[in-house]
Amino acid sequence: MLFALPDHDRLYQALVQRDAAFDGQAYVGVATTGVFCRLTCPARKPRPENCSFFGSVRDCLDAGYRPCKRCHPLAPEAMADPSIPVLLAALDERPDHRFSEADVERMGFDPSTVRRAFKRQYGMTFLDMARQRRLRDGFVTISAGGSVIDAQLDARFESASGFRAAFAALLGRAPGRLDPDPLLFADWIATPLGDMISICSRSELHLLEFIERKALRTELGRLDRHAKGRIGLGKTPPGAQIRDELADFFAGRSAEFRTPLAYHGSGFTQLVWDELRRIPPGAVCSYTDIARRIGRPEAVRAVARANGANQLAVVVPCHRVLGADGALTGYGGGLWRKQKLIEIERQFTMDAKRGGVA
Repeated sequence: MLFALPDHDRLYQALVQRDAAFDGQAYVGVATTGVFCRLTCPARKPRPENCSFFGSVRDCLDAGYRPCKRCHPLAPEAMADPSIPVLLAALDERPDHRFSEADVERMGFDPSTVRRAFKRQYGMTFLDMARQRRLRDGFVTISAGGSVIDAQLDARFESASGFRAAFAALLGRAPGRLDPDPLLFADWIATPLGDMISICSRSELHLLEFIERKALRTELGRLDRHAKGRIGLGKTPPGAQIRDELADFFAGRSAEFRTPLAYHGSGFTQLVWDELRRIPPGAVCSYTDIARRIGRPEAVRAVARANGANQLAVVVPCHRVLGADGALTGYGGGLWRKQKLIEIERQFTMDAKRGGVA
């Protein structure tokens, strides 16, 4: 740790004064509420004897505190940009709307600034993300046996070429080039944290990713080569199982995933993924911790690469790995999702302690 914490009295004074100099450097855990906060939190100040001070988010989580809902101590850079949470909420509230730059301006934001912010955080613009959300309806239509024209209309695309191009940008090929007798089946899964794509054989789950993940196209390309081009759309038993298990997870009923998995990675990479699955829900660790647990303490960077290569989001919980200083780092689905997944799993832990859902 590069920042040495001052004594308790000095930190409590900083808490009372909401001293911004300590933001990101020190956090307070409040014994009476079980939450941890930034020292700049606007909430009513606790008594000094109820305060414990920590130098990192990870230390707070390890001590059993959950993040404050007022000051959001886990909030990553993406959500600090004022346009991003507002526009993401607008997408959720108006899923059928054809968003334009004029809509962005009406919400009080500069389109070029928004374009850069979304490109920096998600690898796509806000308007690209809005089009991708609409693409879901066309995807579902084709999965149910509908025509490409019907899918285009359901997705509210004005041109057939635009719909085909958007579909190809997501799955790597236009709808007319999908295999009619596939080995691997793509399915679209809506979740409270955004839409996901699953790729399954008839017996195993091969891929589960948020659709905005920058590496999704590359991952799909590898699977396409693995299946010799035989990727199509459709339902499978493992696809139905992972859909149900994700619904249980986001509803707070269960954090257990039993869908059979197919790994696509080296022996070392698979070793790391297995170790990730041993991290209990609600717990977090570092790349160094994982390297030590697999008996390769010198391989911290290789562990980080294996973590980033995971293509089974949530199920292989790479979101439970923080930086050495406890900071949120590198998550392909977006740091804001990593924060939310940790918060969801912390609630499982709190419920278990209260004798509720395990």
